[in-house]
Amino acid sequence: MARAPAFQAGDAGSIPVTRSHHAYHLHMARDENLSDEIEDIIDELPSHHKFDPLVGHPQRNGILAVMCLSLVVIVLDNSILNVAIPTISQTLKASDQQLLWIIDAYTLVFAGLLLTAGTLGDRFGRRLLLQVGLGIFGLASLIAAFADTPLQLIIGRGLMGIGGAAIMPSTLSIITNVFPPKERTRAIGIWAAFAGIGVAIGPLTGGFLIEHFWWGSVFLVNIPVVIFGIGINAIMVPESKAEKAEKIDFVGAGLSIVGLSSLLYGIIIGSVKNFTDSDVLGAFTLAAITLVVFFIWESKSDHPMLQIRFFKDKRFSAGALSITLVFFAMFGMSFLLTQYLQSVLGFTPLQSGVRFIPFAASMIVAAPLSAKLSVKIGTKFTVVAGLTLVLIALLSMTTLQVDDTYSHVVWMMILMAGGMGLTMAPATSSVMNSVPREKAGVGSAMNDTTRMVGGALGLAISGSVFSTVYRNKLKDFPEIKELFSNMKASGVSSAERQELLAGISDSLGKALGIAQTSPDQTTQNSIIHGAQSSFVHGMHAGLYMSAAATVIAIIVAILWLPTHSMSEDQAAGIAH
Repeated sequence: MARAPAFQAGDAGSIPVTRSHHAYHLHMARDENLSDEIEDIIDELPSHHKFDPLVGHPQRNGILAVMCLSLVVIVLDNSILNVAIPTISQTLKASDQQLLWIIDAYTLVFAGLLLTAGTLGDRFGRRLLLQVGLGIFGLASLIAAFADTPLQLIIGRGLMGIGGAAIMPSTLSIITNVFPPKERTRAIGIWAAFAGIGVAIGPLTGGFLIEHFWWGSVFLVNIPVVIFGIGINAIMVPESKAEKAEKIDFVGAGLSIVGLSSLLYGIIIGSVKNFTDSDVLGAFTLAAITLVVFFIWESKSDHPMLQIRFFKDKRFSAGALSITLVFFAMFGMSFLLTQYLQSVLGFTPLQSGVRFIPFAASMIVAAPLSAKLSVKIGTKFTVVAGLTLVLIALLSMTTLQVDDTYSHVVWMMILMAGGMGLTMAPATSSVMNSVPREKAGVGSAMNDTTRMVGGALGLAISGSVFSTVYRNKLKDFPEIKELFSNMKASGVSSAERQELLAGISDSLGKALGIAQTSPDQTTQNSIIHGAQSSFVHGMHAGLYMSAAATVIAIIVAILWLPTHSMSEDQAAGIAH
């Protein structure tokens, strides 16, 4: 396998180093010419050490492109599947419970393994972990694409989660390693933009594939990207790992897997059943106990997987909490707005995906610009400005009605994406700049874990509030009450009326499907009008929950996020 190109001793404009804290002294040595002894030491170093962290890897922009491509494929997989679910349900004859796990098996495994994967990357090599993750993800995509039963598809999705957990923290930790501090925020901004792009283009890609191919193509599309990624990583990306290999914290890894998986399981099941259900309460109790034990263990271990002292740094804790809350808002919004575009405004899945393009474009523009803005006004004020735009967009969306048009929606989407682009990159940089380079994998994994937990909470809480309001509004909607009064007067049994009410209360999509099967035009109109109007009320309530999370994020950023994400030592390094 070809080694990644690296600076060699004597290259113009480069200073080979082994540790970032020696960078200043090596700069001085360059001015006085490196001694033969230092050159001999450098020549014996492996190639992945032979570039100056304060200058950056010579091919860092190309490496960034590869990392962004690897990131998009795993983010895309989350949103692309939503479009294919109706077809998968019909083809595989999957029950509602099976459909839930087809969607969430990936998220559950992914989130549960993130911290462990980041630790393994720091110890054994981040490029190695990325390659292994891509390989697992590709093979799992094949299993999912050619699944004959719901169980096979659920297994394939779970295996894809293992691959995704290895890929995502590796991409960010490699970017942190190859870019110097002064360029890192811009690079992370581009990385964050592609994360948003993956979410936005998922419905577009899924809609196109479903219309032209079979449902398995939404997984098969991953294979060319995986093959290309493995090949180009081997050629271009340098290996990096912690210089002092510590013992693996098996206890910490096990506790984090159980704790995070239980937390996500409780959130997922609670959003479908009820948050007071015994299974949900049991999952949350197990998560709470396990995570408390995890933090106690990590604080006392001599080789902790996650050093608790990181949380004492406000750049780490406030940055991570800001990311959690902004993803809460984004996932809650995208869940509701996608349904609004399709089931209220009447767009097909493909048409709906096309209409998310302005969202992606706004993210592409705003995320890289956040780096320049952070330099001018600081990390804190950039994040607060971005969150304020998000809040304005969410509150504006609460004015949407059944008879609105896409032209009324699109500027809100652009504002939302722009605000998120300004928020995500500086907050992520704050987290990554707070951890030493040798712990970049763990820092990246923590950042990714907050995204997953925040997104899952946004879906669960905003979705739960939406469902409750939707059902209550529908039941009391004048046309629906009149419809059921007429049915009772016509001799329709109570059981049949209850069955109809349960069906249309389950979801807007199901209500529209039931309406279309009714031969009576008045009944159709009553159900459609009642369901769409009730959906809009529920959507408003869910968006208010996302807005509340954003307000909390603004308060967190104002009170605790430092003005600048780099420490004094890092800033001094750039100055030198």
